[in-house]
Amino acid sequence: MPMPKPDSPRILVVANQKGGVGKTTTAVNLAAAMAMGGLKVLVIDLDPQGNASTALGVDHHAEIPSVYDVLIEGMPMADVVQQVEGFENLWCIPATIDLAGSEIELVSLESREARLRRALEDHVKNEPGNYDYVFIDCPPSLGLLTVNALVGGNEVLIPIQCEYYALEGLSQLLKNIDLVRAHLNPELAVSTIALTMYDGRTRLASQVADEVRRYFGDTVLSTAVPRSVRISEAPSYGQTVMTYDPASSGALSYLEAAREIANRGVGIQSTGDEGQA
Repeated sequence: MPMPKPDSPRILVVANQKGGVGKTTTAVNLAAAMAMGGLKVLVIDLDPQGNASTALGVDHHAEIPSVYDVLIEGMPMADVVQQVEGFENLWCIPATIDLAGSEIELVSLESREARLRRALEDHVKNEPGNYDYVFIDCPPSLGLLTVNALVGGNEVLIPIQCEYYALEGLSQLLKNIDLVRAHLNPELAVSTIALTMYDGRTRLASQVADEVRRYFGDTVLSTAVPRSVRISEAPSYGQTVMTYDPASSGALSYLEAAREIANRGVGIQSTGDEGQA
């Protein structure tokens, strides 16, 4: 069943400086689910570890043109984007090991916080037919790469795992988002919170989910993604869970979450109110 297209491209920054919360997993599986629903989707891998590129089966060895060339060399995104095998509507801009030193290299460059934004304007915002959704997978830190993502995007999607200390460190991320909104990108809004690694058998998981819903209200997706062996196994086969085991609880949950995001995106414009619908 096809998913509804947004009026203009939605650029979602998938961020949480806490590692191991299912950030990359959420980015690639939502992207794959939306592509299967007929939407045109781009994943930008902004993490030097390149896990999103690996999960999508995209080549990202050192000689491959990558997001590093976009940020540091000013290469157009059109020259580095790769179509994801097996998907008609899914593309990826990979991360290579070169990205590891880019935080230091960016410091001395002109408009260091807005380099990704400029590239996105050329490739996505000025060419609205190219994509319906862009997911930017950030590194688990709040350095210049993440700042570039926050300046380039319209919305922030925060994956939160349903475990003890789930909200730890989140206040710093929200503070940084406020700073970016105040000084660099007034359009930015936290539009989506995704609950990940949900284990319905434990009281802790439901307590954390309740706490997150109380704190963030309607921005929390009603679909919680379960803890799943299939989701964990898929990247080692260069796949998302959507193709690795489409009938699994993890795949069905991401499909449901993707549909929820797409339904929320109908009729919203690229403004500061984006994602609040």
